[in-house]
Amino acid sequence: MKNIGAMMKQAQQMQAKMQEMQARLAEVEVSGQSGAGMVNVTVNGKGELKKVKLDKAVVDPEDVEVLEDLIVAAFNDAKSKVERQVAEETQKLMGGLSLPPGFKLPF
Repeated sequence: MKNIGAMMKQAQQMQAKMQEMQARLAEVEVSGQSGAGMVNVTVNGKGELKKVKLDKAVVDPEDVEVLEDLIVAAFNDAKSKVERQVAEETQKLMGGLSLPPGFKLPF
């Protein structure tokens, strides 16, 4: 029974560390860009869009579709950077514990 108690204690410690990591990541902001830097977006560690900055040259009322595509591309760039950062932080937290492919943390 000692092993179960130790496992439960370790699980509680891991949960506390995960909550701490999630709080830190919520404060992190990452930028993504597209259109040679004419469209910039900022997302936080939770992947929430926080800011959009557009160069005036990219705003053409006659070609809104291009601007829409550039915003999506910039967001996807920022989101992938956040996901890499989350994966790195999670790997540090897990201490090299390998997870099955496709298994994502935090839950």
